[in-house]
Amino acid sequence: MDGCIATRSGDSKWITGPTARARAHLMRAEHDAIMIGAETARRDNPHLTCRLPGMRDRSPVRVVLDTHLSLPLDTHLVATAAEVPTWMVTAIETKASRSSLFEAEGVTVLRGRRGEDGMLRMGEIMSELARKGITRVLVEGGQKIITSLIRAELVARVSWFRAPSIIGADGVRAIGALGFEELGRVRRWKRVSWEQLGEDTLECFVHGD
Repeated sequence: MDGCIATRSGDSKWITGPTARARAHLMRAEHDAIMIGAETARRDNPHLTCRLPGMRDRSPVRVVLDTHLSLPLDTHLVATAAEVPTWMVTAIETKASRSSLFEAEGVTVLRGRRGEDGMLRMGEIMSELARKGITRVLVEGGQKIITSLIRAELVARVSWFRAPSIIGADGVRAIGALGFEELGRVRRWKRVSWEQLGEDTLECFVHGD
């Protein structure tokens, strides 16, 4: 209810219930790719597949943003790269020897430039994905990627799952600092749908411009 996606220790399994999680798996099947950052991949060690009955072959391309290719090779995403397409985006200057370790596991390694903040440039990453035929990207986190995309105005739709619980100010928030000083500069969103999913809810928003 307070916009947190994990406790202060990073524990996030599970905030929402099974009905909401099934709905999220359906959303995965509706997209070309699913994107997370290396921090989320290390902490949660997810599979990022669609595990609904009869839809396992609808799993999207898994995209991990890892500036230094620091993700351990024994994580689920790397270990199953030969079964489910897995792309890792790293900085141009990352050593080729490190890239080779991931490529040997079946991972496709893409390279991108970093901005002044040291993070990969999201606009260029999205353009590269588009050139490869990816038109619908589902971003599941974490906070750094979500915040970076919002800052760059690259978010077309927000799907907000909400559980009837409060974690508190020491939890990990879904969105980081955006630097707004005046309310007049805050972008407005329009709610286009609302669903009850067990005890949880799902609200979908698009830009209200």
